[in-house]
Amino acid sequence: MRILNCEFLNFSIFKFEIRNSKFEILLVSVRLSPLIEHMSLMLAEIEQQPASLERTIKRESRRIERFAESLNKRRIRLIVLAARGSSDNAALFGRYLLEISTGIPVSLAAPAVHTLYRKKMNLRDALVIGISQSGEGPDINMVLENSSRSGATTLAITNEADSAITRIADETFLIHAGRERSVAATKTYTGQLMIFHLLAEALSGNKQFSDVARLPELAAASLSLRPQVETIVERYAFMNRCVVVGRGLNYANAYEFAIKLMETCYVVAERFSSADFLHGPIAMVGRGFPAFLFAPPGRTYRGMRDLLGKLTKLGAETIVISSEKPILAEATRALRIPERVKETFSPIPYIIPAQLFASLLAGVRGLSPDNPRSLAKVTRTV
Repeated sequence: MRILNCEFLNFSIFKFEIRNSKFEILLVSVRLSPLIEHMSLMLAEIEQQPASLERTIKRESRRIERFAESLNKRRIRLIVLAARGSSDNAALFGRYLLEISTGIPVSLAAPAVHTLYRKKMNLRDALVIGISQSGEGPDINMVLENSSRSGATTLAITNEADSAITRIADETFLIHAGRERSVAATKTYTGQLMIFHLLAEALSGNKQFSDVARLPELAAASLSLRPQVETIVERYAFMNRCVVVGRGLNYANAYEFAIKLMETCYVVAERFSSADFLHGPIAMVGRGFPAFLFAPPGRTYRGMRDLLGKLTKLGAETIVISSEKPILAEATRALRIPERVKETFSPIPYIIPAQLFASLLAGVRGLSPDNPRSLAKVTRTV
């Protein structure tokens, strides 16, 4: 038997060899180094989310209500969302939420149409929303400029009050997250989701602000899952590929969790709608293949549970994020959301354990989630 240790990672490999039969067993024990945990800005910013969400509600609600009233008078017929990266994932959530809440068609912009092909669009009676954490993305800003010339009302959603996007848009809603120092976006992503919640409620006239007001509390409850995440994350220290599946309002979270695994842990993470996953990609799943599923109660629950059954029969390693005991009981590993919440309001509390998983897995793998290779906080593309 050989034992190898690495003090920085608190990493041990126990290797047993029976040479005559050419048989060996490899047992790996990996524990998160206190040094790595202390160094992670990402973990600290994940834990700041309840407070930043609370600030955003308090400081932006009235402005959003007034803006929505003016839009309703103008009878906006189309909403277009322009974003990149994690902001684009938030836009995907915004598309579902706004269409469900208001009945107004929502489109995700193709920035290259504006930046490379220089095409002028007919955007009369349209609202074009640019979503950018920094407010300095040239392509998103060019989309807003071109849209304004094409007759659209323009809106910016950003974390930076003094940024280029705020000077271009007709109106700006701020995410009051404070400075985000980790390259991996966490509190700005959930802040963008919060803005979409407030805008959807104001445009639809539902005025369910009591439900929205509970989101900081629900986010805080999800932070309590950290010990559960820590108990299972070591198992995936050598995971190099996986799938992340969600549908409907949590489809955006599938994209966001996948991008977090890719940028902080260098895991090849494919993301799918549960419906699209059955149209071919499920063929790649075999025994031990990791599959992460978002399964809140609501319209998408039955389909997610059916998919879990298929994955279980294929021998997949399934990790389910849900509040629902039946589906959690069928999973290989379960992360139980503490409180049952309507599907509409599930994306913020459901993404937090996924953020924790990515950050802690990076630590287990000896990586810094704050400074991924080849990446910078502001990415400039056109």
